[in-house]
Amino acid sequence: MHTHEISNQVPDLRDTNLYTRDLALGEAVQREGAAWHDCTLRSQGELLGSAEMSELADLANRHVPVLHTHDRTGHRIDVVDFHPAWHTLLEQLRHAGLHALPWMQPGDGAHTARAAGYYLHAQVEAGSLCPTTMTFAAIPVLQQEPALFEQLRSRLFSREHDARDLPIPRKRSILVGMGMTEKQGGSDVRSNASIAMPADPLNEGRGHAYLLSGHKWFFSAPMSDAHLMLARTENGLSCFFVPRWLPDGTRNPILIQRLKDKLGNRSNSSSEVEFEEAMGIMVGEDGRGIPTIIEMANHTRLDCVIGSSALMRQALVQAIHHARHRSAFGRLLAEQPIMRGVLADLALESEAATILTMRLAHAFDAADDALQRAWKRIVTPAAKFWICKRAVEFTGECMEVWGGNGYVESGPMARLYREAPVNSIWEGSGNVMCLDVLRAMSREVQGLSLLLLDLDEAASTHPLLQPRVNALKQMLAAPEEEREAGARRLVQQLVLALQGMLMARHAPASSADAFLASRADSDGGRVYGTLGASTLAVQEAILQRAWPHG
Repeated sequence: MHTHEISNQVPDLRDTNLYTRDLALGEAVQREGAAWHDCTLRSQGELLGSAEMSELADLANRHVPVLHTHDRTGHRIDVVDFHPAWHTLLEQLRHAGLHALPWMQPGDGAHTARAAGYYLHAQVEAGSLCPTTMTFAAIPVLQQEPALFEQLRSRLFSREHDARDLPIPRKRSILVGMGMTEKQGGSDVRSNASIAMPADPLNEGRGHAYLLSGHKWFFSAPMSDAHLMLARTENGLSCFFVPRWLPDGTRNPILIQRLKDKLGNRSNSSSEVEFEEAMGIMVGEDGRGIPTIIEMANHTRLDCVIGSSALMRQALVQAIHHARHRSAFGRLLAEQPIMRGVLADLALESEAATILTMRLAHAFDAADDALQRAWKRIVTPAAKFWICKRAVEFTGECMEVWGGNGYVESGPMARLYREAPVNSIWEGSGNVMCLDVLRAMSREVQGLSLLLLDLDEAASTHPLLQPRVNALKQMLAAPEEEREAGARRLVQQLVLALQGMLMARHAPASSADAFLASRADSDGGRVYGTLGASTLAVQEAILQRAWPHG
């Protein structure tokens, strides 16, 4: 006997092109110099929006990595096993060139093109992006050691994923991870205690072998073929390339103690390791490990911004799709004014995040003038602070649109929500980012002036932007101690001003006005769904732009 008929349940969102239905992203790709990559992105958008890719992402997160420290005879192996879906995801990432595209094909729009592809993949599965990001960010660091880089070039640039656990010379491609933080330090890597001694006292310094002893509290993707690590020599912290295997074909003594039991990012393994005289090659100058690695941090932070913008985009799409198919109190959710206001507000937040992200990626492409350096050096940590933090609240709001159905693991919202906090923590938490923005402003004085001039120009034709620019300038003029105490507020003002400027220039006028007006009073915090005087017609236009019917 049937007790009831199933109705008013929302079908899964499957088989949709994530690129062609994202108008703001497509416009940014054209605007920021990557039109040549449009056809490839269309193909990637179709693949990544398929039911097959969604299933692979689900499998990779349900079947988490498993650590095997020893084989059956008691020999140490330190192997992490992954579900086959994980390797299929890495194959797709590698084939798309997201691990190295701007280094393989340098030129106009290369970083923009790669950012767009990364943004698409991050909407589907975020854990597999971790080793991809680290490999991508490691390449410009490794290029500082030409002899070492030449040995690795073909394997770093390969578009093939090689999952075999073998010495680097026997592999077709490699992944490179990071090992920075230790128990006592976290973000304060200057407190690192791991030491490095020359393997041969007659051959010291960059390009030479050292023996590293110590530990790492967060050792990302331990099955990578090598890691860039910080350890202390007599001259201070230095950077080392530490392979998983030694040249003689034996394992480098990097002992995995356990895998982290993480809130999210569960498809990817993060570990704790100890090492006793593990061999590493010094990269960069002796005692200059932090300056050597800073370029890597700039790229990983950019990827945090891209990834969080993508999480917001996917959460928004799922929320709109749900609201267009779910009825309550006699009407579709999307037809109810209060829900339409929430969704439109979320759509504006997502578009502002997307266009800021793509403009930031363009700065990594553009000529290295003072303005572009300011975007890279000042706006990167600022965007990481704001967008990554907003993603946590944003995904929670989108989950609420789903109601109880959003709070269960069988749907997509729970994983998006659990994934959101990691980008705000990884590569420096909020306070670290805000302090970095202040440091960058003090060093990039000309670039900061050019940023402010750009904002002034935009404000001259968009009066709603002017009060925020004025408030930002007032904060910048405060005494140093006051600026540091209010750094979070200052960085918020900066990012909202830049987003307002970009929305005013590139979004439809009604969307830009709604964004600027609603964010004008947001200094003390706000909730989504407070667009004020915007009309229902404007809100519907915002939603149609965000996720066209089809």
